[in-house]
Amino acid sequence: MNFEYFISRRIRSKKGDSFSRPIIRVSIAGISLGLAVMLISVAILQGFQKQVRDKVAGFGAHIQVTAFDSNNSFEPSPIHLQDVSVDEISNIPGVAGVYPFCLKAGIIKTEEEIHGVVLKGVDTSYNWSFFSEKLVSGHLPDLSRDTPSEDLLISSGIARLLGFSPGDDLRMYFIIDNAARGRKFRISGIYDTGLGEFDEMYVFGDSRHIQRLNQWDSAMVSGVEVRLNHFSDIGKISDQIYNTVSFKLNTQTIKQLYPQIFDWIEIQDINVFIILILMALVSGITVISTLLILILEHTRDIGLLKALGAETGSIRKIFIYATGYIAGYGLLWGNTAALGLIFIQHKTNFIPLPEESYFVSSVPVTIGLPEILLVNLATLAVCVLLMLIPSLVIRYIVPVKALRFE
Repeated sequence: MNFEYFISRRIRSKKGDSFSRPIIRVSIAGISLGLAVMLISVAILQGFQKQVRDKVAGFGAHIQVTAFDSNNSFEPSPIHLQDVSVDEISNIPGVAGVYPFCLKAGIIKTEEEIHGVVLKGVDTSYNWSFFSEKLVSGHLPDLSRDTPSEDLLISSGIARLLGFSPGDDLRMYFIIDNAARGRKFRISGIYDTGLGEFDEMYVFGDSRHIQRLNQWDSAMVSGVEVRLNHFSDIGKISDQIYNTVSFKLNTQTIKQLYPQIFDWIEIQDINVFIILILMALVSGITVISTLLILILEHTRDIGLLKALGAETGSIRKIFIYATGYIAGYGLLWGNTAALGLIFIQHKTNFIPLPEESYFVSSVPVTIGLPEILLVNLATLAVCVLLMLIPSLVIRYIVPVKALRFE
């Protein structure tokens, strides 16, 4: 057996009145706590970013194709579907779906209240999966009829403000050629995504109403949404789509459409990065302190080993093995605690958040195996590098003085 490893086992498992035993326990607890905080921080950051990205993409998809226009209103200039090359875009690897849409600003009026909204018109090809998950009551609009559907999907915020329920009639007014034109709708369902800025603005219905109001033919739309399989492909596929569509059209990602939201999300990366550095340093300092205490407690043993002919490198290995065992135990308990809490939060959402401030109703957590391995390896690397510093003290221990050490 490797004698350095054998002696390190005796050191870390020493029974009786050993000063280092409670210190070892505290060291294991410190490393466990540091690792747990790092894993939970990464899980919350990734979960939060994913939730907000998915919600924003639920309203506007990942990429939008619209006309080149300096018009900053909610009613972009119309485009013709023939210029978009829908089939060609659909065949780009990574594209999940291509959906035309129409936008029209309007006013919902009741006897006592009025509220400005944007009617987003879609057709039968539209993917309602996002809103089906956020549906609070009622059902999604039925657009399968030959005539324009009167069904309208509104948010819970608008429903509370104006006193609407599923099945109620709703009248919306649009300004066309300086004249107000009204349309009657029926509320089919109510949704709630938690994104107040969007919920209070958008209602969803049949695009044929907007096409008739604007006197467009069936191939004229406000734009085309492109949904992707993976958010990470957004930049690459946006460039491909830009090179595919007509020169009269422009492509914009949701990052470009809503920069304030994504800039805010990216700021959270800095906070988590600072937490990771601090926790890694805490774990490293804990290892340094433990190793120094072990060396101090076994100074006479070090002197004896040197007197018997043991090399400084071999004695250093003994204590590195001992602290490596402590670090390994800390990583084990840290992973167990962190992943256990992450799993419970993912399943139960027992930690709530104010949705109006954070866009989510509970703390979101998402973490994958690569992130877990990266955090563990980084923590272990910091501990190993920092434990080499106090081990250099062994070189300066003189056997004669060490054997007299009390």
